[in-house]
Parts: sequence; structure tokens; C-alpha cells
Amino acid sequence: MGRDLARSSFTRRERQQYRGKVHRCLSALSTMLRDGAFAGDSEATTGLEVELNLVDQRLDPAMRNVAVLDGVDSPELQSELGRWNVELNMPPRPLPGEHGRYLEHHLLDMLAEVEKQAETVGARVMTIGILPTITEEHLVAERMSPSTRYTALNEQILNARGEPVRLDIEGVELDGDPAERLQMDFDSIAPEAACTSLQLHLQVPPDAFAAHWNAAQCVAGVQLAVGANSPFLLGRRLWAETRVPLFLQATDVRSVELRNQGVRPRVWFGERWINSIFELFEENVRYFPGLLPVGGDQDPQTELAAGRVPALDELRLHNGTIWRWNRPIYDVADGVPHLRVENRVLPAGPSVVDMVANAMFFYGLLRVLTDRDQPPLWSQLPFAAAEENFKAAAREGMHATLYWPEEGWVSPDELVLRRLLPMAAEGLAQWGVADAVSRRYLEVIEQRCRARCTGAGWQQRTVDALERRGMDRPDAIRGMLERYLDGMGNNAPVHTWPLPKSVRAR
Repeated sequence: MGRDLARSSFTRRERQQYRGKVHRCLSALSTMLRDGAFAGDSEATTGLEVELNLVDQRLDPAMRNVAVLDGVDSPELQSELGRWNVELNMPPRPLPGEHGRYLEHHLLDMLAEVEKQAETVGARVMTIGILPTITEEHLVAERMSPSTRYTALNEQILNARGEPVRLDIEGVELDGDPAERLQMDFDSIAPEAACTSLQLHLQVPPDAFAAHWNAAQCVAGVQLAVGANSPFLLGRRLWAETRVPLFLQATDVRSVELRNQGVRPRVWFGERWINSIFELFEENVRYFPGLLPVGGDQDPQTELAAGRVPALDELRLHNGTIWRWNRPIYDVADGVPHLRVENRVLPAGPSVVDMVANAMFFYGLLRVLTDRDQPPLWSQLPFAAAEENFKAAAREGMHATLYWPEEGWVSPDELVLRRLLPMAAEGLAQWGVADAVSRRYLEVIEQRCRARCTGAGWQQRTVDALERRGMDRPDAIRGMLERYLDGMGNNAPVHTWPLPKSVRAR
């Protein structure tokens, strides 16, 4: 969620002063990077956040996050944009040994606690990229969480845009079924609340950050292809990972004319490989005006001169309003500054074991791709190809065709089974992950690829089968979600979830 604000409107002078403070923060960051002021790499430290949907007995969004938050009363649980959203923030933990299994158990325990409280207010918990029972009536400002931060974001994005939020997403033709299309205007950023994601963090030392960010960009398309879980929005079957265009459009401050000029969006893949984390923060400051120009009392240069660690509040707040799919993070823990890669590519769900498997696959790949001898992968993969892989995977999921050095054009399942799974296993071994833990989670990825069944594919096949039995789309979606809750509740990998009879192969 980020920290809340005291107010939602700002003066021109405040915006000017905020820009100056952001530049002072950027200069302080440069000094800290030069002087080696950051935590080292003695142990791999990871973090995980997952956004949850609350649903009522009809599996519609349940506007009860405040009651759930009050009942659980845990610092690990926070509100999110929609009144039907909450977010779980797992505490940082090391990666080696059995910690992957501990993460799975902790997630299951926290979900059970949230579910128990949700039941007291007539709700259930669902981990899914986009809740397909959301309707236009839910995506209004009145259904946003009561937070000044969200009110301010809504006002600032709409003011900068100068017109309603336009969703225009053309779906993908699938097995001869024509592509469906969504075109709709909204008077708030509430459609962004339909996106619920899994966010993976990895703390890295400054001199290794660029390699880790570049590697994360390289594998983003593969992550989406094998982890897609968001095929339906407002009754339409659109992309395998509809979160990608939805998030872009729901937070877009650009008018049509600015888009035509090539002005960059705030939901951004990026445009080049980097050599330092500083380049990402510098791009943020150069290209994007402040959305929430809230300045603090601390001067970062004064803090550095006094031998103290600056919070860089303005720079961090600014960074929090630029939604890169792999975001740079500056943070301070126990008085020591550190840097993290925040991977924001994946949707929530389907099950906890699926999410932990996605995380372990990602961490294993990053270790190998950043440790192997030269030349690095990103020297062989054009940045434009990595971005196109990301877009193709979002559109078509497991049915996309991706480009990979030494492989050429290849299907995601073939690429993972032949090249990337052995690399991920090697990387997890280098991290010191226990063999049994590595096998447990990478086998989930392997079998998902062999079955060519992601969460998105399972949702599409199930709805398709129920429609061919005579159900209309809304009833077929509810029937699918009832089955989805069973698989999720059993913590079974999605490739093992049963399908209705007479399902066409996808």
C-alpha cells in the first residue's frame, strides 16, 4: 500500500519544492553508491507480497476489507485500493535451506487466519489475478478503500489525464473462437483495483543490482507465460494475463495526444539494459513528474554530512508512483540501507504452492543468469525482444512464441523444460536451497509445462466447457470460481485441478 498521506491536494509551490527535494535525494543516493554505504551480500534475503480478493457467498466482490483488517490486526496485512482487496506482506527471510517450505507454511497459516476473520463478516478469500465477477458497478470511486493516499492518487491521475480513464483491450482469438473486446470509460482509477499480484523481492548489493535487474527483465516473459492467471475482465475473455493492459490503462496519466508523442507511461517495462540502479532512479526523476508531492523535514545531504543514513522519503514516494514491472527499491532496515529488486510481473494465485513455485523458479534463474561467465544473457537478447516476449506472453500465455538466444523462436513450455528448469535447479543449489525443497517447487513448474496448464488456461477451459453445457457467461464464471476455490483451498497445483468433462484441448 505505501504510507498514507494527510491530504490529497497540493499547491504549485509544493510541487516545485518537491521536485527540488527529489533531486537532492537523487544526489544523496549517488553519493551513497559511490561510498559503498549499503548492506552487503552475506546471505540471500527475499520477501513476498500477495494481494487478495474478498468475495461474498455469490462470489461477488465483498466490500469488507476494513472489517477483516480490524479483526486480524497484524502488521503483515494491509489494505489495498479496492474495498474488496487486502495485501499480505511476508517478513523478509533467507533463501537457503528449508526456508522455501517455511514460506509456504507461513502463507497458508496467514491465509487461514484471514479466511477465518473473513467468514465472520460473510466473506471468503481468493487468490486470483483478476476476480472475474467484478462488474462496472464495483469499479467506482465509492468502492475504493478509505485512504487519503488512494484519494490523492485518484485525483492526481485524473487531473493529469484531463479525461475519463479509458479501457480498450482487444482479446485474443482462441481455438477458432473470435476475439472479444472491452471498451469502457471510468471516472476513477478504481479499475486498477481489479489487478491483484504476487510481488517478489530480492535484496542485492549495489554492484550486483544491474545484473539482477537485467536478468529479471530477460525472464519476465517466461514468468508470465507459465504463470498467467487473469483471462477474464468484466465478463470478457481477453488476454491470458489481462492485468498487464489493465494496469497500464487504469493508471495512465497520458492523453491520446501525449501517447502519440511517445511520452512514457507510468506502468513501464523500460527501454534499455542498465549498468547501475542509479540509472533507473535517474530515469524516474527525469521522465515523470511527482504525483504525490509530499515533502518531509529531513534534508538528505545534511543527514549524510552528519554520518546518518537518509530516509530519501521523497525519492521513495516518487518511485512508488512509477510502476515498473521490475522496480528498484531503496530501503533502510535496522539503520542500514539496502537495495532490492521488486519483481511485479506475476498475478496472485492460483494456489499457495503455485505461488511459491513461481518464486523459487524466479530466484533460481536469477542466481544462474547473474553468476555465469560472460557474455551475460542480456548482451545476446535485444531489449526490444525481451519487451516483446513480455507482451506476447501476456496476450497468449503458454501459447505464445518467445525469442531466446541460441534457441530462436520457441514455445514457453519447450524453453522451460529444455533450458530453464535445469538452470533454475542449478541456481537454487547455488543459493543453498535444500534439494528436497528445490525438487518440490520446480516439479510444479515442470508438470505445469508438461500439461500446458496455467491458471489462465484452466479458467478458460472450465468456462468454455460450462458454456457449452448451456450456461451463460456469468453463470459459467461462477461455476468456474466454485471449482477454483476448491483447488485453491486444497493447496493443489493448478495443473492437477479437475476440468469439466468434454473440455476441448487448449
